[in-house]
Amino acid sequence: MKKVIITAITIFMFFFKNSALSNYEKIFFDFNIKSISGDLINFKDYKDKAVLMVNTASFCGFTKQYEDLQILWDKYKNKGLIVLGVPSNSFNQEKSNDEDVKKFCEVNFNINFPISTITDVKGKNAHEIYKWAENNYGKAAVPKWNFHKILINKEGKIIDTFASFTKPLSRKIINRIEETLN
Repeated sequence: MKKVIITAITIFMFFFKNSALSNYEKIFFDFNIKSISGDLINFKDYKDKAVLMVNTASFCGFTKQYEDLQILWDKYKNKGLIVLGVPSNSFNQEKSNDEDVKKFCEVNFNINFPISTITDVKGKNAHEIYKWAENNYGKAAVPKWNFHKILINKEGKIIDTFASFTKPLSRKIINRIEETLN
């Protein structure tokens, strides 16, 4: 019976690989991404800050979360939080070009936190930061839908992920952000 329990626990651990099993050959700050304006967002510039990276989409039922993400940005940016929007058409719900996404975000939500170019977030064409996230945190880091959230600590490692249904201003996310910033 003891062997069965140990085997089950071992299988469970490998199936649900998380940051505890990570070797982090690279950290978040070793990467970069193109901004929606065409400039390079060098994650080295975010060193010693926490980052909430969110894959976004203009035509999603969760798109209203942009409003809450802007509130998070306004409240915590001076305390060391970066909110990073990553527009993606991986779920076929994004506009066709960066200019339209930028205009949509500014006009409808007055967004001024950093936003990347339209980027694949899952599968073989996923941006390297999302491949890195999966390799180091497991399947929980792979977006299942738009507005999936990945929280990265000041050391450049993933500490938590949140499903699309979890609102940015939820107590769960706020608590984790505040723990990370302190």
